[in-house]
Amino acid sequence: MYAAIHTASTAQGKHRGARAFRATGSRRASGSHDFDPAATDELQTKPRVGKVYLVGAGPGDPELLTMKAARLIASAQAVVFDHLVGQAIVDLIPASARRVYAGKEAGNHALPQHEINQLLVDLARQGLDVVRLKGGDPFIFGRGGEEMQAVHAAGLECEIVPGITAAAGAASCTGIPLTHREHAQTLVFATGHLKDGTVDLDWPALARPHQTVVIYMGLGALEQICAALVAHGLPATTPAAVIHAATTPAQCGVHSTLANLPRDVRERGIRAPALIMVGEVISLDPGVLLAQTLVAAA
Repeated sequence: MYAAIHTASTAQGKHRGARAFRATGSRRASGSHDFDPAATDELQTKPRVGKVYLVGAGPGDPELLTMKAARLIASAQAVVFDHLVGQAIVDLIPASARRVYAGKEAGNHALPQHEINQLLVDLARQGLDVVRLKGGDPFIFGRGGEEMQAVHAAGLECEIVPGITAAAGAASCTGIPLTHREHAQTLVFATGHLKDGTVDLDWPALARPHQTVVIYMGLGALEQICAALVAHGLPATTPAAVIHAATTPAQCGVHSTLANLPRDVRERGIRAPALIMVGEVISLDPGVLLAQTLVAAA
């Protein structure tokens, strides 16, 4: 009985829908107020404005891109990409897209931040959909917040596409868990390079026991960071590591202690980009980091 009622109702609905469609067309043909030819002409002549996507490229391995990030890269009309975006991911940018390198390395910025902000606005105003491709996650030490504010201030649309942050990539590729019920009930991300060029961090908060601290962009101040953590209460024997180019074929690092980490990094030639990881969880490294370092050194 339900099927019979459903069929009849559908048939009646179609009949009513047909009449309603003809009536609507009749009103518009007679010059009803809901049809404005001038407004239609304006829509047709108004130049298209593009959209800005702040896309997290993840830690470097292209297989760790989100499906949405991969789709946006493949269809991008313009891509502005950072130094930390892996080459394998840059290779996914279509040949037809406008490419702009906006990388920042220590002491060498391809574009100042305010120029990058303006570039995103200018490209979108040219009618291009812009992918701002950033290593890791745009909102974790990626200046994504500043770029979003600039795009919104220009009256343009901005969408954020998250990515796997470098700390999560480094943890998974080394077997060092960021949290552990017995060793680390707190996880802290910090930057080792402040806007004013100092490393004036909240050392008492970072030196608390039973937590993991991951410091981004801190390799240039490694000795100062290790000394400050010890001075504020962490034992000099606290496990610590530096991991270079996590998730990429170049990944390597050193597993040490706060007291010895600066010396060991110098001796093994570890360079940026690299993460500093501090905490008891480093001692849980199942040997993956050591094995990768030996392979990289061979």
